[in-house]
Amino acid sequence: MVVREGLLESTPIRVMVVDGEPEARRLVGSVLEDDAEVVVAGVHDGGRSAVEALRREPVDILFLDVALEGLDGFQLLQEAGSSCAGAVVFMTAREDHALRAFEARALDYVLKPLFLERFVQVLARAKEHVRRARIQHLVRQLAGLVESLSGPPRPPRYLERLVVREVGRVTLLCVEDVDWMAAEDNYVQVHIGARSHLVRQPLRDLEARLDPERFVRIHRSTLINLQRVQELRPLLHGEYQVILRDRTTLKLSRGYRERLGTLLAQG
Repeated sequence: MVVREGLLESTPIRVMVVDGEPEARRLVGSVLEDDAEVVVAGVHDGGRSAVEALRREPVDILFLDVALEGLDGFQLLQEAGSSCAGAVVFMTAREDHALRAFEARALDYVLKPLFLERFVQVLARAKEHVRRARIQHLVRQLAGLVESLSGPPRPPRYLERLVVREVGRVTLLCVEDVDWMAAEDNYVQVHIGARSHLVRQPLRDLEARLDPERFVRIHRSTLINLQRVQELRPLLHGEYQVILRDRTTLKLSRGYRERLGTLLAQG
């Protein structure tokens, strides 16, 4: 099945800005006005009016300050509802809200003062996120149509056991017992408790056969079992530490943050 992005290009991307600082609103507004793909659905300096507008009509991208008159950015999201925006980008002068923003499934977290080049990059990333979400929605609709025509859906078959071949024996490992996995060239080091086992298979091939709702990549060489995650700790530059139940500490790269945040929010 092929879905062409050109089919969705004619639909404008609706953006709302909620920020208490006039300078920030001016900078963001000037960039949005020059972008032919964007329609500004509203600019607000307070949270109450923004909540009412978002309840009436959600937007694709919400640029949101944390410190607002009346209620803060997190309260705004709670009152407006989880479906008020396809992508949320926080803009704030404080670094200590990063973890709450991550838990709120924010796409990005921009520190003030805003700089033109940085904001343009963030806007481009947010627009790409919206395009991907639209395509995925269309694919799901088409897949649903195909399934309705072809009969009842079949549940996916994910890998339940891993085969470890060693000298003189073959060991079967239960997938649900795995804590995390690490790539080592064309092999995978599988960690279960205090023990590790070497599986002769590339990580990308193994990942394709695992349940994506249970196992998620947090680094180009690391895959974790979501059931083992106990804590997230923010680091610099949008990265996090992922701490498992056995206190194993792994690094979450920024490029894999969105997927992990989505799955944890669903749990």
